[in-house]
Amino acid sequence: MIPVIEFIAVITAACYGILQARTARLDPLGVITVALVTAFGGGTLRDLFLDRHPLFWIEKWYLPLIVFAMAVATCLIRRMPVAFKKYLNVPDAIGLGLFSIVGAQQSLEQGTTFFIASLLGVITGTFGGVISDVLCVRVPALFKSAPLYATCSFTGCWVFLLARYCGIVEPVAALLGAAVVVLFRFASLIWNLQLPEMRDD
Repeated sequence: MIPVIEFIAVITAACYGILQARTARLDPLGVITVALVTAFGGGTLRDLFLDRHPLFWIEKWYLPLIVFAMAVATCLIRRMPVAFKKYLNVPDAIGLGLFSIVGAQQSLEQGTTFFIASLLGVITGTFGGVISDVLCVRVPALFKSAPLYATCSFTGCWVFLLARYCGIVEPVAALLGAAVVVLFRFASLIWNLQLPEMRDD
């Protein structure tokens, strides 16, 4: 089940990266680069922290090929429909949810504690988007006053971990955790849910 979730996560994250790069009017090389780092950035960082080799996208060599082909195919379309920009947050939220759970689950496989697994789940889910924001000259949502992002990932990871601890079979626990992340993220966007800013005055 987890490999399937990881595959879907890569595809949705790549879609987000491609749409963001096109919105930022990058050239084809930029679109391909942003698609790749969005799809693999968070998972790469997780694997480095866990000292897992080869990195997941090197072991599953077909994933970069698929993302590369998606980006190239998109570059052949001269103009993307303006309506696509309205749905930029959809693949972002789905990728966030799926990658967060994959990160937490694979961290547990390496013998980490639940807390470390939840942190690595957040890193897996968020840092591909952080890198793509930087490449597209945007302040990452993770580091500014904006609708909840990492908090959604952290919450969903704990739902997955606790469900797994309570004996719920892993596929169900994974889908439950991912659903919490996605729905929480959509709710934060709709109702502009934010953490309070830290002020010194």
